[in-house]
Amino acid sequence: MTDTAHDDRLKAVDIRDLEVTFATDGGDVPAVQGVSLEVRAGEVLAIVGESGSGKTVTAKTILGLLPDTAVASGAVLLTGEDVLSVGPKRVRELRGTDVAMVFQEPSTALNPVYTVGWQIAEGIRAHGKVSRREARKRAIDILRRVGIPDPATRVDYYPHQFSGGQKQRVVIAMALVLNPSVIVADEPTTALDVTVQAEILDLLRRCRDEFGAAIVLITHNMGVVADLADRVAVMYLGGVVEEADAATLFASPQDDYTKRLLGSVPRLEARGHQAAPAADAEVVVRASGLEIEYPGRLGRGGFRAVKGVDFTIAKGQVLGLVGESGSGKTTIGRAIAGLTRVTGGSLEVLGVEMNGVRERDFKPKRADIGFVFQDPASSFNPLLTIAECVAEPLIVHGRAGDARAARGRVDELLEAVQLPKAFGDRYPHELSGGQRQRASLARSLALDPTLLIADEPTSALDVSVQARVLELFAELQKDLGFAALFISHDLAVVNILADRIGVLFHGDLVESGPNDQVLGAPEHAYTKRLLASLPVPDPAEQARRREALAALTRAETNQES
Repeated sequence: MTDTAHDDRLKAVDIRDLEVTFATDGGDVPAVQGVSLEVRAGEVLAIVGESGSGKTVTAKTILGLLPDTAVASGAVLLTGEDVLSVGPKRVRELRGTDVAMVFQEPSTALNPVYTVGWQIAEGIRAHGKVSRREARKRAIDILRRVGIPDPATRVDYYPHQFSGGQKQRVVIAMALVLNPSVIVADEPTTALDVTVQAEILDLLRRCRDEFGAAIVLITHNMGVVADLADRVAVMYLGGVVEEADAATLFASPQDDYTKRLLGSVPRLEARGHQAAPAADAEVVVRASGLEIEYPGRLGRGGFRAVKGVDFTIAKGQVLGLVGESGSGKTTIGRAIAGLTRVTGGSLEVLGVEMNGVRERDFKPKRADIGFVFQDPASSFNPLLTIAECVAEPLIVHGRAGDARAARGRVDELLEAVQLPKAFGDRYPHELSGGQRQRASLARSLALDPTLLIADEPTSALDVSVQARVLELFAELQKDLGFAALFISHDLAVVNILADRIGVLFHGDLVESGPNDQVLGAPEHAYTKRLLASLPVPDPAEQARRREALAALTRAETNQES
């Protein structure tokens, strides 16, 4: 056998001169242009780039998952067979056995009406005659191998009975059960907390090492790339602009776009001493022994989401609240906005006590509170133009009779968030994610609020877009002087904006103080784990951090035992 033939056999995926065009009413739109990539057995190739770069379209081509409106040319060789020419029946046979996909959002990838065991077994039985008993046995085994506790019992659980991280493990189990040679992972950790993300990255690393799978990782998180990838391909406007091994790409990027992408990544760096608010600064929010309990149902006890928390936000100050899902950070934000009832302790917002507050007492203060939501696409009315959406608070609070009367103020706001005022005549779906989030910021500032609540406002954005939105938020906060509560699970993002950081864990505020104190010298074990779990865009540094996290986890396990 020649060396060339031997090399081809080792290639799990070989993409040659791939072109993908989508047919639309306005004509053909090229999505992928002349892409050539290869992935070898036991290798992780990360394809990175911002939304619209063509990375997900390229990945879906490997599985034959392009819509009918797409026309693809070139070759996509999967263990020697060209996916583009073998026909739909053969592509269906290849899915699962030769190539499998781990989707971005596990909740939509799993069917809510079937147990996870049934769904895994269905995949096994679709590719061969296997008895129900044997399929169930294999489902339990694969759940054990991906780290689901008590798999023999939980194989009969429904998706809603698992946490977000466990659901992603189940989706990975479904991908691995037929031992495919290639796994395509599309943003597999985007919706997860950093601590859970670290666990899923460890699991994907094991998939490569124990199962010998080739992994095509689609992501915009450069920290994840540094943690997991062997090689990196950077895509921009449908083409590959740079390809190199991970260490080389991070150490000396060649293309200007790659340099910009790496430059946009938020880093956990000391910001120097943040000036404390003046002693006589007006306190906008004061929580003292704050408790929030959700009532139980059907005779069950309630759930205490927030347990005796103390903090203040002064005028002109930004408090960053961090913690994983279920820590109580969004609940606190909702309570400050008067959307969730305070059940114990004291919460004073703009001089109004929220424990036992009546709506008519708080209503006049609502105009002084702005809200920036996590997903601007779902917080805008799709039937209204951007100008009408931004004008809404002005109309609701009687500052303008209608959208036309508010247009002058709306144009000012759009220009303040660096959007051309002509964008006011567009509909939300006609804007990109970053542009929508800027419009959302404009709407939150419409009434010149004293207090702004931002709940995960950049988690759904590409890293380059996120950097621009964070920069804009910081500029506006400095110019307008509003107090802000910034809620996030990303410590690097919070560090850019916040003056003080509070760390929440299962409803308790376990640590709080100035940024440099909380991030530079954390005292609580959970804060240390949160910091160690955050991947950094440097493969060598990330390997050291991974070892530190493993040591921290071992120490915690030994303490518990």
